[in-house]
Amino acid sequence: MFEQAFRNVDDILRKEAGCTTELDYTEQSSWLLFLKYLDSLEQDRADEAALEGKSYSYILDAPYRWSAWAAPKGPDGKLDHNAAQTGDDLRDFVNLRLFPYLHGFKQRAAGSNTIEYKVGEIFGEIKNKIQSGYNLREIIDQIDELRFRSQTEKHELSHLYEAKIHNMGNAGRNGGEYYTPRPLIRAMVRVVKPRIGERVYDGAVGSAGFLCEAFVYLKEKGGLSTSDLTTLQSGAFFGKEKKSLAYVIAIMNMILHGIDAPNIVHTNTLSENLADIQERDRMDVILANPPFGGKERTEVQQNFPIRTGETAFLFLQHFIRMLKAGGRAGVVIKNTFLSNTDNASVSLRKLLLESCSLHSVLDCPGGTFQGAGVKTVVLFFQKGAPTRKVWYYQLDPGRSLGKTNPLNDDDLAEFVQLQATLADSPKSWSIDAETIDRSTYDLSVKNPNGGEEVVHRSPQEILDEIAALDAESADVLASIRALL
Repeated sequence: MFEQAFRNVDDILRKEAGCTTELDYTEQSSWLLFLKYLDSLEQDRADEAALEGKSYSYILDAPYRWSAWAAPKGPDGKLDHNAAQTGDDLRDFVNLRLFPYLHGFKQRAAGSNTIEYKVGEIFGEIKNKIQSGYNLREIIDQIDELRFRSQTEKHELSHLYEAKIHNMGNAGRNGGEYYTPRPLIRAMVRVVKPRIGERVYDGAVGSAGFLCEAFVYLKEKGGLSTSDLTTLQSGAFFGKEKKSLAYVIAIMNMILHGIDAPNIVHTNTLSENLADIQERDRMDVILANPPFGGKERTEVQQNFPIRTGETAFLFLQHFIRMLKAGGRAGVVIKNTFLSNTDNASVSLRKLLLESCSLHSVLDCPGGTFQGAGVKTVVLFFQKGAPTRKVWYYQLDPGRSLGKTNPLNDDDLAEFVQLQATLADSPKSWSIDAETIDRSTYDLSVKNPNGGEEVVHRSPQEILDEIAALDAESADVLASIRALL
């Protein structure tokens, strides 16, 4: 039933002039799902309070609750068509009254970690793109059929929502940045092994796939106390996201996975100066796939000791700084990071090897990220001691990966098994850090078992490196002129 409702909603949205891509479909579904979920949550809390003989203070005022404006019911429990708005009346209510009211929660909330604050954030960042009030009524009627009351229902809805995020990743344009293949995330979580009581962080949270999978991993361990469950709800998972749509999707995704008030902050992580990060800010575990290929402004680069326009390289510096001593990380990055010869890449590899133990590198095949031609590696490291040995694993599923033939959990099973003991195999090997060239800190994937990888950089990557070297030369010349 849920799956059909999701399909019906997308079919209606395809008729909307303001909704043209999978990104739009997911965004518009998300704010409506959120309000339906919030109504269900409030009803549950009100029922629990009534059983205890207490009164419940609703988050939303009566006219703005889903059960009042979206789906008013008659005595028979069915939609009261006389009370339910539609057409222009419904559209105008949503645009002119509902959204401004909900946005106001950001100012009224007691703190940023409350669901009230999230309400304000969400409805200050997105707009209703459903221009036809009649289409909006049809969509509301479909979403009203969904139920969030049981864990089984939430579980099914979370799977359907993940499928929507996956479709965004396949949609081209900017969709891919919101979706990291879940089998890869699950393998990274199993390698890093977060524990109850630790704080897990993703500073480029996207759709919150890493945090959701870490939450599932910890819940499935079983035997959790009430205190453990409370910790998982409010003190375990933290994220930051720059883009409005991703921020909204991340919150909705975490809610559907069972985290009622996600600790996601809407901010540009890279705008924070590394020197301002204190011990209390640091995290036990970092899992992330930061955006790569982006170019950050000069004023953003000033926040980092190793200055570069490459977004992913700035994020890697941020993650190293954000880790506690002994903290563990799994971070996806372009495979050319291992061998680039520009000063920023060399300096960053040196920093990583000297301040952390880079114990494992997973070399991913082309096609791992659907819709993205860039090849990637996953860096696994622990902060606090320099690298002594690096273990490599060259992932080879034995087939070409793509949209119709994606990565799966079985493809990564051998990697997870061998990584536990850093065992050698035809696909895995180790190198001693002492053998790494101290002039280049080259970490290229070179399989001694005959599967040596030849890294072919794209023309754009070559041009980017030339541009980076030119910029460095210009800085040096400018410094020399300043001295003359």
